[in-house]
Amino acid sequence: MKITEVVAALIWRGDKFMICQRPAHKARGLLWEFVGGKVEHGETKEQALIRECREELAVTLSVGDVFMDVVHNYPDLTVHLTLFNAAIAKGEPQKLEHDDIRWITPSEIPNYEFCPADEEILKKIIEVHS
Repeated sequence: MKITEVVAALIWRGDKFMICQRPAHKARGLLWEFVGGKVEHGETKEQALIRECREELAVTLSVGDVFMDVVHNYPDLTVHLTLFNAAIAKGEPQKLEHDDIRWITPSEIPNYEFCPADEEILKKIIEVHS
């Protein structure tokens, strides 16, 4: 099966990080995730992440190093997800694409239902920040 390259941003504001709720009509609707999306042909992962955050949140990102990457098999696709440490360089996040945006602490992770591909990442966030 073809692997889909996906990028996402781990954006901190103080002791909280940003999570976004997927729209109800999309695959894995209403689950929570990190902002991001697919890497288009000819883009670097960093360029894709900057573009996705502009499209989905109307913010300009400053992309840092890789926090973690995972491969996850969904019934409909296999994703290679690269999560970057990132910061908002310009703008305030808007809900252009998502149902909701929240800032949560690592201890609040169990209160939300995330996309399965994010599970390993969330464990690492809890380990690193507890």
